[in-house]
Amino acid sequence: MSKLSKREARSRRHKRIRNKVQGTPSRPRLNISRSLQHIYAQVIDDFAGETLVSASTVDKEISEKVENSGNIEAAKIVGEYIAKRALDKGIETVVFDRGGYDYHGRIKALAEAARDNGLKF
Repeated sequence: MSKLSKREARSRRHKRIRNKVQGTPSRPRLNISRSLQHIYAQVIDDFAGETLVSASTVDKEISEKVENSGNIEAAKIVGEYIAKRALDKGIETVVFDRGGYDYHGRIKALAEAARDNGLKF
């Protein structure tokens, strides 16, 4: 057997997670994805196939607040914004989809910031 690349291994983990985690209208899915420079969060209703709320370091409102958009501080700010925007739309509980990434670093910071700002998962 050949060793998987990091990208292929993450993709397999994400598929495994997505088999178990599904966003419903009452409890949508909080999806996280990241690149070296940015981090993105979306609250998704999988039955309707639509994004209900999103926040990322690319948003003008958030990018003005962060100096470096690829670090833990930026992830915390995105977590705060995703929680505020979800609560404004009446979404209180979500299912967390870490996207195949380890629950560590930026992913953990975003998740904990969202929890601290009132989102339940």
